[in-house]
Amino acid sequence: MEHLELFFKSIFIDNMVFATFLGMCSYLAVSKKVSTAVGLGAAVIFVLAITVPLNWLLDQYILQPGALAWLGPEYADYDLSFLSFILFIATIATMVQLVEIVVEKFSPALYNSLGIFLPLIAVNCAILGGSLFMQSREIPTLGLAVTYGVGSGIGWFLAILAIAAIREKIRYSNVPPPLRGLGITFITTGLMAIGFMSFGGMLTGGDEEAAAKPKKQVIQMNGDENKEKIELKENSVTEEKENTTALNE
Repeated sequence: MEHLELFFKSIFIDNMVFATFLGMCSYLAVSKKVSTAVGLGAAVIFVLAITVPLNWLLDQYILQPGALAWLGPEYADYDLSFLSFILFIATIATMVQLVEIVVEKFSPALYNSLGIFLPLIAVNCAILGGSLFMQSREIPTLGLAVTYGVGSGIGWFLAILAIAAIREKIRYSNVPPPLRGLGITFITTGLMAIGFMSFGGMLTGGDEEAAAKPKKQVIQMNGDENKEKIELKENSVTEEKENTTALNE
């Protein structure tokens, strides 16, 4: 259940494009045709699915404070977290180079259509953002890191595929001249982001019910305390009346 929740959350709720607006350069430049968008989206899924788990292993066993304890007790005090960016980018660049070689070998047409944006996946902030979000959210297991990487890649793939399909249709539409090109693309992206925001409450129903129960208990406890206070006040008032009547007598 935890894997399924993280998978759908990384696709719809924490979408790289529509929630955090990462990877917008490739998203806008390679989304003119559905065929090139599919190719680049598949490459992003592959790179994220490989680099996020690899960087999770680097973070757990090398970069975190005390992560080198497995080498011996004398290394337990080392903190290499300042190397996170360098090692993460090195891992991403290696995998992107591998993807570039494979695409050029088996699909030269796709390689030529993607052009400079295929090697630029190495500096795509969505790729690095996946690893940094994994680190900041402290994903506990390697399996969840794989799920998060695949889900984030699929979310980016759906975003660029949707905008590519819309841009192909807009090409034959009567768009006002000042909005043609990137203008209408930005407007469409903003509307799609608003649509994806509606998924924000998809996985929070159980949490709200669980959060509502303690509030009821607190209210009930406060009610009991108020009853006790009222009873104490009534007892003190009756005692004062008895004392005053006794003094008057």
